[in-house]
This record gives sequence, C-alpha cells and structure tokens, in this order.
Amino acid sequence: MRLGWSPFVFSILLIVSALRAEQIRLRQGGEISGKVLAEKEDRIYVDLGYSVIEIPRAEIVEIISGKGDEPSRPKEAELIEKELYRVNGEKVPEASVRELVAKLGRSVVQVKTPGGLGSGFFLTEEGHLITNFHVIESELDITVEVYHQREGQLERRSYREVRILALNKFADLALLKIETPKAPRFRPVPLGNESELRVGEKVFAIGSPLGLERTVTEGIISTRSREMQGSLYLQTTAQINPGNSGGPLFNLRGEVVGVTNMKIVFGEGLGFAIPVDRVKYFLDHREAFAYDNDNPNNGFRYLPPPGRAER
Repeated sequence: MRLGWSPFVFSILLIVSALRAEQIRLRQGGEISGKVLAEKEDRIYVDLGYSVIEIPRAEIVEIISGKGDEPSRPKEAELIEKELYRVNGEKVPEASVRELVAKLGRSVVQVKTPGGLGSGFFLTEEGHLITNFHVIESELDITVEVYHQREGQLERRSYREVRILALNKFADLALLKIETPKAPRFRPVPLGNESELRVGEKVFAIGSPLGLERTVTEGIISTRSREMQGSLYLQTTAQINPGNSGGPLFNLRGEVVGVTNMKIVFGEGLGFAIPVDRVKYFLDHREAFAYDNDNPNNGFRYLPPPGRAER
C-alpha cells in the first residue's frame, strides 16, 4: 500500500516548521529566517526551505527563536589562559557599547595614590591588574577602588593591600596585585590582537577622568602607529582625560586593544593608548621588570647624584 501526504497533514507540518524557525540578525543589518540545522564553534547551517546556507558566527548579531523565546547570542569563544592574562580562542561577534559596558564595567578600577589617581583593569580573578607607570610613579601607598555586584546592586570597596609586581617606566606600564586576605574573585577581561585593528574601527574607553569613575567614552581608531617621543601609540577620538590613564581601550568584541595614557591638551579627540601587544610583551617578560629597590624602573624617588667636588 502506498502512503501519501494529505493536504491537512502537509499544512500542519508547514505551521510547525514556521513556529520552529529562527530569525538571524546579521552585522550588516540584514535578517535571515530559517531553521538552524547544525551549529559549530565558528559557523551555523540554516535551512531556508529551498536551500541550506552556511553563516559565520562573526557575522551574527543574535539569533531569535521562533516561538517567542528570549534572544540567544552566539556562544562566546573559548578563552585561552596565559600565565597572567587571557585571549579569545576565536574571533567573537561584535556587540553594542551598552551591552559591553554592562559586562565589562566591573573589570575596570580606580587606582589612587597620595599624589593623584588613575584607572586600571583586571587580568586575573586573583587580582592582578594593569595601570600606567606614571599613575603610581614614586608612590608606595596605593589604593584600588573596585565595584562588586551584589544582589543586583553595585557595591564599592577599597583595597589597600596592593603589591607592585613589575614596572616599566619606558613603556609606561605597571603590574599590581591586590593581596587583601579573603578578597572575592575579580572579573578579568581578555586582551585583543593589535594586528587585527583597523583604522576607523570603533573603540571605547572606561575609566575615571578627573575622578569621575566608570565614565565611558566612545570613538574610533584614528591611526595604529602614531610616533610620540620615540614610541608608537594608538591614536583615538575616544575622549581621554587625566584620570583615564591606565584604563582599558576596548574594541566591540570586548577585548582590550590598548591602555590609555595621554592626550594632547590643546586639542579635542586626540587621545593615545599603548598598543596591547606591548602590554603582552611586558607581561610575558615581567621578570625583567620585576619591582626591586635595585631596579632602575622601580617606584622609589632617587636623590640627585652628587655634584663634582670643588677644589
């Protein structure tokens, strides 16, 4: 006996298929409606009804399930753990500044000394963090202000047990560690890849300009290789002010691409950041910059050398 599909059964199948269809929003503003057949780490396969297409995850903004389910983002890339920092194992999709600030804001801290203040960001859950050398230069009394999430509210806490691990005056970088007993786990952020940056790419900074903590400014990369005083810096239109120093410059994938450290005071939209690859070099070779009284890069004030003896 030969079996066939009745018009009624065929109609039911079409309705079920439509209910299960996903809406896929793309980075360029387009949308695709279809059934997700398979998912891999870097791509998904979608049945359009007449054809099956392959979509890279990097091009997907979000996937909305058919039956009114909550939007689901493509899963985040696996993090590769280095000794003192982490990087994404694959290219993750971009998100809005609003979404990223909500996710990354707790990773950015305020660094205070008797002589001033700056910003910084966590590299590890154990409390390792990066800031600028000039933020803590000649200072040993360092306080780090951190915001913790508790019961849906942000709670500010000051940590005074801060140890200097490494300093590089010439790269303007400092590695610190919070050593407060029974401190909670901190929220680290991943480091990006300088070679993937493009001129015109959107970036944003989080920091404490003039002491106004958790301030966000947005801009673009103006140039990747601006020579200043013998070193190359990222130039950005994101507003950088005193107090931003040592804070992170993020791309729209939530990766640190630079450490903000200076601006041209008589102009607007002329901020600069230390490229992230220089930060990685500093961390990978931190033993050479280890904090020590005999290390010329340390934070102590040196007395001027004695003058030539008079006859």
